[in-house]
Amino acid sequence: MPVSARTVVALDALPPYDVIVIGTGAGGGTLAHRLAPSGKRVLVLERGDYLPRERDNWDSTAVFVKAKYRAPEFWLDRHGDEFPPEVNYYVGGNTKFYGAALFRLRPEDFGELRHHDGTSPAWPIDYQDLEPYYTEAEHLYLVHGRHGEDPSEGTSSAQYAYPPVEHAPRIQQLSLDLEKQGLHPFHLPIGVDLTQDESGRATHTSACIRCNRVDGFPCLLLAKSDAQVICVEPALRHPNVEMITNARVTRLETDPTGRSVSTVVARLPGEDEARFSADIVVVACGAVNSAALLLASADDRHPSGLANSSDVVGRHYMRHNNLALMAVSKEPNDTQFQKTLALHDWYVGADDWDYPLGGIQMLGKSDAEQIHGEAPRWAGSVAPDMPFEVLAHHAVDFWLCGEDLPQAGNRVTLEGDGRIRLTLDEGNNTAGLKRLRHKLQHMLGPLGMHEHRLLSRSIYLHKGMPIGATAHQAGTVRFGTDPASSALDVHCKAHDLDNLYVVDTSFFPSIGAVNPSLTAIANALRVGDHLLERLG
Repeated sequence: MPVSARTVVALDALPPYDVIVIGTGAGGGTLAHRLAPSGKRVLVLERGDYLPRERDNWDSTAVFVKAKYRAPEFWLDRHGDEFPPEVNYYVGGNTKFYGAALFRLRPEDFGELRHHDGTSPAWPIDYQDLEPYYTEAEHLYLVHGRHGEDPSEGTSSAQYAYPPVEHAPRIQQLSLDLEKQGLHPFHLPIGVDLTQDESGRATHTSACIRCNRVDGFPCLLLAKSDAQVICVEPALRHPNVEMITNARVTRLETDPTGRSVSTVVARLPGEDEARFSADIVVVACGAVNSAALLLASADDRHPSGLANSSDVVGRHYMRHNNLALMAVSKEPNDTQFQKTLALHDWYVGADDWDYPLGGIQMLGKSDAEQIHGEAPRWAGSVAPDMPFEVLAHHAVDFWLCGEDLPQAGNRVTLEGDGRIRLTLDEGNNTAGLKRLRHKLQHMLGPLGMHEHRLLSRSIYLHKGMPIGATAHQAGTVRFGTDPASSALDVHCKAHDLDNLYVVDTSFFPSIGAVNPSLTAIANALRVGDHLLERLG
């Protein structure tokens, strides 16, 4: 049951919990759901509150231009300059705003993979170790898709439980045109509560209505498979699960031996401080904030921060090399639900390139408000014979995703006042992404697009600031078998502590070139099974 933050201080007198989960996103929310039926006492601490359900949820100006729901905070870059990160503190975490594209990593992503600018390291587990949990995650999060369409994907033990979201006519034509180029487009796996009729339209009982607000917007109808809807609320129906919102965890304290986390300290509204204890503590605050919490918890036994005897906590930050691009169709594009197609033909290489390029997928449909927001950056790039409203009607939107490599110097650190500094080399392994863009650019004519109009949708990446595009953050508390080069073991338990786990995307040793959410969800299920066994 949810607990009012104003009553929390009195909870200090309660006996310890079995598990405390810090964060309610793809990792923490899913883990709470896994643990809920066990009967173990689970406390979930969420930094934010429930997202307000209001008309602005679906307003492009509010969400993208004014960034109404983005966290009102600033981090520092390597030069000490402030920037607004793409983070949202609500029940459900960043899944409230994600596009619900739920891909599996490719089997090659789990092994050592050579790139143009270096090597992507191998994971301590392989694809088959995670495969059963990928299947469970797809079924739990209502993923619509069809295994077998994408030649780059690994084996699957079961088909998706829900059929793919049917393409709108313009996207179906795009798929056919790509096939004529000898390519293998496939239905993008997406988590939505959708029931379709024989024409692909939402039925009258469907929660999802196939609108144009799926990507980057919270869903007013609660029809997108975010962690709040799919996992947190069902978990809270169990009497052994409690959640406290508006509880910002500031540090973790250890017992006198330094081997166990003894206390979770949280700041509540009104500057109240509450202290909680549990047999097991799980951190799932997002890769940046999880690392920051561990660093902020330094003590005499752990002078560099918790789980950090290897000095890797905060290091190897990754966020993908991304491009959001808008092509201009020669024919109008009346599509509303556009996020239904992806292309991975060059995921691990191409005939003219020995290294991975990455993947292409559709974005949510541009509208006039978003294009007006881009207008100052496009001065001189758009013909005067195509007003912005007409441009929006002809827009076809793509997301290009390439792998950035884990580098020790790309890292999260804390300033003396506790502020987060994110040091990032923004030019890491970008050659493949540039080639991917060129391949798309050269296909525009055969795909029915204007050949010289492939425009940046940087508003989707918060005004073109690569460092601010933190939606795919990963890698700051990596797992591995060697305590000298990793912070966590293969079960995502800290090498240095007996009862501390991390289950968001922090554990990634590499990030691949697909959205990381499904891997975080699958891993949370895997770690959940380990915890249930440990708890007996």
